[in-house]
Amino acid sequence: MSIEFLWRLPMHGDGRKAHDKHTRGEWNTSRARVAPRVDDDGFGYIDYLSQVARAAEINGFHGALIPIFRFTDEPWVTAAALARETRRLRLLIALQPHFIQPAYAAQMAASLQRISRGRVEWNVISGGDPNAQRGYGDFNGHDERYARTEEFLDVVRGVTAGAPFDYEGRHYQVQGGGLLEPLVRQDVPRVYLAGASDASMRVAARHADVHLTWGEPLAKQREVVDAARRAFDALKVDREIRFGMRIDVLARETEEQAWAELRQMYATVDDATRNFGFTGGARARGASESVGAQRQRNLTGGSTAFDDLVVGRNVWAGMSAIRGGPGCVLVGSHEQVAERLAEYVDIGVSNFILASNSHLEEAYRVGEEVLPLVPQAAKRQLTARAA
Repeated sequence: MSIEFLWRLPMHGDGRKAHDKHTRGEWNTSRARVAPRVDDDGFGYIDYLSQVARAAEINGFHGALIPIFRFTDEPWVTAAALARETRRLRLLIALQPHFIQPAYAAQMAASLQRISRGRVEWNVISGGDPNAQRGYGDFNGHDERYARTEEFLDVVRGVTAGAPFDYEGRHYQVQGGGLLEPLVRQDVPRVYLAGASDASMRVAARHADVHLTWGEPLAKQREVVDAARRAFDALKVDREIRFGMRIDVLARETEEQAWAELRQMYATVDDATRNFGFTGGARARGASESVGAQRQRNLTGGSTAFDDLVVGRNVWAGMSAIRGGPGCVLVGSHEQVAERLAEYVDIGVSNFILASNSHLEEAYRVGEEVLPLVPQAAKRQLTARAA
């Protein structure tokens, strides 16, 4: 099984303080964070994202996730810019079916496939937080959103196959549609599809190339992978679906250095920033309908004490309090982080979306010091299991 590593682009800023005039993106101490600014010296934030994307490509990452929030730039537009700044890096665009009609999404994807020479992939998100969904004008419930996602991907595949194409669904209808030359010759983007609910599994069984979850301690991640395999077996899936996970990394020359840096980082987090994420905040607690987000919150038992957030070997579960999103980070020496990643490979995870602040420097550090160690560590895991 091949291993694929992707790097998350810092669409929400890179963790530097707002008073730094050379900031690459800001944290605002009064409102948790603000969108990255375009500096007045001619070096805009897209220029920094280009540097991060090129660093990921130079250092052996297979692709880059381009996330979306209501305070970030739009991933499609960003991907189009980055397609001309890179040559091999795959561009994983976060996409909600609510945002766009599937026939038009297929045409946009086909154009971007031509521009990038086939490097477009989709992280299809059905939505988890009802408050965030309503902010986008989406008032559908959890299961209905996944039903819409299934139809969306049905239409995308049908339209991309060419004309004529007709479709009659509950959410989408197409009459006499289908892409024409030269767009019809482009591939449908490979689909990363997140979710742990029954509704999400039904969609993944039909459309996912990679079943994506937020990273958890090894034993719990094994539960997630095993549960997905059972669901796919019950749904009689007869094709390969790879397993992926998103997790941050903090790797240094020694384990002591890594933990000390993480403690220092956590000590700078104020209540406004902490409440932005899933770990704390009245609005965050219980708000999300995402099974994965609920599992992340359950890892900590509600505690915000640093030591209570150590939930596994080299695993700390408080990152959502620092920057929002997934909670877990692998912390340790370069060798330890590589060993932990290899353990996930051993249970079936093949696709990793990694991240670390600051994203430019850490793309070099992780790419140079950690990724080359993972294949050998994975071989040792396989040998030890076979013995």
